[in-house]
Amino acid sequence: MKNNRNLIEMKEIFKHFGTVTALKNVNFNVQNNEIVGLVGDNGAGKSTLIKILTGVFPPDKGEILFEGKKINLSSPKIARDLGIETVHQNLALIDLMSIARNFFLGREPVKNLGGIINILDKDKIENVTEKALKDIGINVRSIDEEVSVLSGGERQSVAIGRAIHFGAKLLVLDEPTAALSIKESQKVLDYVLEARNRGLSVIFITHNIYHVYSVADRFTILEHGEKLGDFRKDEICTEDLIEVIRCGKKIERKVN
Repeated sequence: MKNNRNLIEMKEIFKHFGTVTALKNVNFNVQNNEIVGLVGDNGAGKSTLIKILTGVFPPDKGEILFEGKKINLSSPKIARDLGIETVHQNLALIDLMSIARNFFLGREPVKNLGGIINILDKDKIENVTEKALKDIGINVRSIDEEVSVLSGGERQSVAIGRAIHFGAKLLVLDEPTAALSIKESQKVLDYVLEARNRGLSVIFITHNIYHVYSVADRFTILEHGEKLGDFRKDEICTEDLIEVIRCGKKIERKVN
């Protein structure tokens, strides 16, 4: 049974850039062990809301609660230390480094050779990476391969696997299936479901309503910086969801 306590709660968020209002009185929450589809057309405010959540921008007004406690997300590091991990569309992987090195990027374990001499623990990096990816069903030809030879779907899987392994509580996915084939998109969607099965909460940001609808428990719709509504999957079908985004108008909830 799901624990319905909110993992993250953003209350009455406002953000301005000069004379432009990017967000106006937006309330947004994600419950524990829940996948939320954050949807809306270009310029809806999705990216700004997520940048506030991940410590890139401060809100001009409003408050953020994480696990019931008010927090000040003044930097991306603070967000990451709390367990908020973001997988961007362009990913944070280095092409000329191996899968294993990318998996531990910024978290490299070392072993001491005595005194002040530390060296990279290559064996631990390779063993942990291989086991961690296999544990969540991600298969790669070799963890020593450079990331540059991976397909888009494989890159996404490594980035998602890394976030799961290092104890993320909230996984933010920015257009994770963009430019992927049908087969690769399905694999990534399977990894999103696996993340929830392992107890993570997920924010899935996308323009592809059919992809997000297949995995999300709930949808939050933004339009020109304002929230049009929240709908559970049993309250809205894909066609109505698309219509709300297209027209930018609220519709009455209806249970299927």
